[in-house]
Amino acid sequence: MHNPVRQLLASTAIALLATACGGGGGGSGSSGEDTTPVAPPEPPPPPQQQLFSISGTLTASPSQAVDWDNNDPASSGRSNDSQDQAQPVPNPITLGGYVNQPETGAEGRSYASGDVEDYFRVELLAGQNITMLVADYQQADADLYLYDTRGNILDFSIESGQVETLVVPRDGTYIVNAYAYDGATNYILAIGNENVRANHSRQHFDIVPWQTIVKYRADADRNAAPDSAGMTGRLGLAQRGGGPGRTRLMGLRRGAIANLRGLARGGPDIAKGEQISDPQLRARWETLLAVKALRGDPRIEYAEPNYRVRALATPNDEGYRFQWHYPLIDLPAAWDNTTGAPSVIVAVIDTGILSRHPDLQGQWVDGYDFIRNSDNAADGDGIDPNPEDPGAGQDPASNSFHGTHVSGTVAAAGNNRVGVAGVAYGARVMPLRALGRDGGTSYDVDQAIRFAAGLNNDSGTLPARSAEIINLSLGGAPFSQASQELLRQVRSAGVMVVAAAGNEGSALPSYPASYDGVIAVAAVDAQRRRTGYSNTGPGIDLAAPGGDNGVDLNGDGYPDGVLSTDGLGNGEYGYTFASGTSMAAPHVAGVLALMKSVNPELTPQDVDGLLVRGELSDDLGAPGRDDAYGYGLINAQRAVRAALAAGGNPVADNPLLSASAATLNFSASTTSLELELRNSGSGVLELLAIETSEPWLTVSPTGADGNGLGLYRVSVQRGGLADGVYDADIIARSSVNSLTVRVIMSVGGDSASADVGVIYILLLDRDSGETLQEFGAAARADEYRFSFSDLPAGRYSLVAGSDADNDLFICDAGEACGAWLTLDQPLDIDLDSDRGDLNFPVDYLIAIPNLTTSAQTAAGEPPQWPRRPAATDAGK
Repeated sequence: MHNPVRQLLASTAIALLATACGGGGGGSGSSGEDTTPVAPPEPPPPPQQQLFSISGTLTASPSQAVDWDNNDPASSGRSNDSQDQAQPVPNPITLGGYVNQPETGAEGRSYASGDVEDYFRVELLAGQNITMLVADYQQADADLYLYDTRGNILDFSIESGQVETLVVPRDGTYIVNAYAYDGATNYILAIGNENVRANHSRQHFDIVPWQTIVKYRADADRNAAPDSAGMTGRLGLAQRGGGPGRTRLMGLRRGAIANLRGLARGGPDIAKGEQISDPQLRARWETLLAVKALRGDPRIEYAEPNYRVRALATPNDEGYRFQWHYPLIDLPAAWDNTTGAPSVIVAVIDTGILSRHPDLQGQWVDGYDFIRNSDNAADGDGIDPNPEDPGAGQDPASNSFHGTHVSGTVAAAGNNRVGVAGVAYGARVMPLRALGRDGGTSYDVDQAIRFAAGLNNDSGTLPARSAEIINLSLGGAPFSQASQELLRQVRSAGVMVVAAAGNEGSALPSYPASYDGVIAVAAVDAQRRRTGYSNTGPGIDLAAPGGDNGVDLNGDGYPDGVLSTDGLGNGEYGYTFASGTSMAAPHVAGVLALMKSVNPELTPQDVDGLLVRGELSDDLGAPGRDDAYGYGLINAQRAVRAALAAGGNPVADNPLLSASAATLNFSASTTSLELELRNSGSGVLELLAIETSEPWLTVSPTGADGNGLGLYRVSVQRGGLADGVYDADIIARSSVNSLTVRVIMSVGGDSASADVGVIYILLLDRDSGETLQEFGAAARADEYRFSFSDLPAGRYSLVAGSDADNDLFICDAGEACGAWLTLDQPLDIDLDSDRGDLNFPVDYLIAIPNLTTSAQTAAGEPPQWPRRPAATDAGK
């Protein structure tokens, strides 16, 4: 490389050498020239680098709270360790906490002395649920107790698993207790989940008291006499059935649980037994604690209660009660006609699939992996016939198993007593992988589209049967002529294409949703309102539930996100709530699958006609088509009936009055919410009366038609009411049927501030994933403000989360988490000017595990969330 400074120094040295040797002048002696060395010129100063700043605000839902005394030294540290110090919380609430036995868990505020118990005081109504999700259940054990205000234990859930659940017996004030039986763990406490009215609540499994089923390890099986000094001797085990080489039924000595006092660190708090006055409840408590203790005996492979069994009623999917988004689109009424045909295939072009998820087994046909870059694919190769999602990535979104969540919304198995149901659970998904650890490319996506439609592609193969519908819950690329031409070709082949409208909250075109021939889907929340993140514009065709993880307006104790299949961070399969237009699009794709199931001859052109005539949707926003909702909210019942009619098979009139929500929860501050009453069937239906059961509850029409159907404003008046939690009913009577909507409201007492604990905002180098800076922020006026300065131009990303267990990783299970723009689909920040608009939500990571099958391991490693720089205290 040419270096002018080095060349100047070399020339000077040669000249000096020539002078010393008498050269250069042809004669002897001095030449009379000045031979002083010439100093090289100073190099010009480098141009001053321009630096920029990033700032914004994080918000959490007011229905979320944080345990006062978790392990983060930056937490408040205020004690809630006794009933007298119980932390007051409102109803409903989702709360993140941490408990630990002394000297367990990470170093932090409670490591040495322990934080064995957390107590919370709350007003509850009969039938509401209290659920505790134990984050680190594989290494720790936390239990859940319910007290009255006099210190009596009314109920408990002390299984050794991920979920502990209680049902409130009657209206009143209660003390909820999270107890660290062993080890250290984060937890999520969901208080106020209202399920009993829907007959879906499960109380305790019934057990035979003083009995346990035990299997000894092989080396102890032949000589399995109770060890008088060990656990079996202390509990007085006596064999009642079974024998060597198989399980044994063992009897327990009554009252022997007292012999476990002081046996080891952790274990049962024997004093709790003295707070249980009901003898049957006490027997159950002692039996379950004995079983837990036996699991710690090194000679025993496993121990479990002797459960009572009985004939089962018709099974149902346990998580369906949390899928509020299906009644919102009249899906149950559509299922009366069809749940989908296995011959109808929906191609999901996304991150791939967790094919062994118990709710997806048997629900998919062969797919393909079209990620040609092996590093991005993270599965060791390029294009291949395996669409499995390895879940590896450098940032939170890369581990989201996004395609598995989308696939579950389309066609998760239904009526199998497992997890959730898909919109078209009788149809099938074709998983096509085009998004990897760093997203994907438009070319790879196009190849997947070609494969799905049965067109020649770079795999060199074609599917056994092409897809009827393609779902594209992706975006980020500009207009592509190649993609537009391909999508026209796909449409000509009779394939319908659905795409997410985008999560930027912008009216600018977003692709692929804005391509001609693509059905662009915007997102609404549980109130049928456009979400703040959903894109708008002339390209929007339909709206569908995308959810909002920052609120709980239906009072089910969980955020109002879309619940679907997922891979959990601990390597197991489960179910998570997510929000975004990515979640909205598969609702529409699933409804199209239902339509194709009842009318296989339906074409994209037929669907266009039905769409513009309003036969697929409920009109929202301005009359007719508008830029926020398109032609309105997809209505599965209307769409299926329209498809039947288009195929010459009209359905007989069967009017049915339905409501947009079964429960409305006003919490402590909301004064009005919307409710829609509609005809979910066909034919004529007239609303005859609408009444309320309490004078503080009123209902008034805001957009009802001549038959009384449409929008109503539901309002509550708290004036003159004593502090407490109230419930009432809205009763609507029509010419065909009647329905009841439950309303829950809190007055005074303890209102929740939007506080999920200290939040650590991490500025990441987008290319390397390295954490460059950290900013710690506490909630101020229900907001978290942050700023980073002196940043060179470049590409960055922002992730934020709490660190309740103080393990120096944010966004662990049971901790709050967020990313700009959304956690589900974060956006890069291309920084070339100051940015002060980087606002995004931060909410608890909540996953519902598979409760009805044994643990099954998902593909890939648990996600590695960005680590906090240990020496950084910026912003605290």
